[in-house]
Amino acid sequence: MLIDLLRNIDMIQAIILIAGLALVIVEMFTPGFGVPGIAGGLLLIVGIILTARNFIEALVLFIVILVILGTALFIVLRSAARGRLKKRLVLDLSQKNENGYVGTRDFKEYIGREGIALTVLRPAGAAEFDGVRIDVVSEGPFINPGTHVKVIKVEGPRVVVSPVKTYAENVNNANN
Repeated sequence: MLIDLLRNIDMIQAIILIAGLALVIVEMFTPGFGVPGIAGGLLLIVGIILTARNFIEALVLFIVILVILGTALFIVLRSAARGRLKKRLVLDLSQKNENGYVGTRDFKEYIGREGIALTVLRPAGAAEFDGVRIDVVSEGPFINPGTHVKVIKVEGPRVVVSPVKTYAENVNNANN
């Protein structure tokens, strides 16, 4: 049946089918926006419709096309894993700490340090610690600018502060 089907293919049908296969395979090797793949898929559908005289012939042609595309996909995936295509598709570089790459700054060294709120912390804002401005989050109530704050915990890039009572504030509270 397959041989009979292939004998009855006209030149235009063969060109449409071959162009469709080529475009789909090009899409496999050069991933992008999908224009070659979509155009190739449409050409394959048109080629099957023009070539097949009945449903069985269409099904056989469809299975043959799937086998060809499956083989091409196997070759592409194998090449992507080990061959030349790997160099184009897979990023071999990695950003390691040993090479100087840092994802986020580590603020753990600031735990326990005291500084001054530069902005209103409601709850986010900025504070200064030893001349360094850091984005912080207050734990609890709003904190006014100029208030002494202390870093109580660090969660990744999130620095949590709380207000610090100064000696004068403690004396005033004790007298009241």
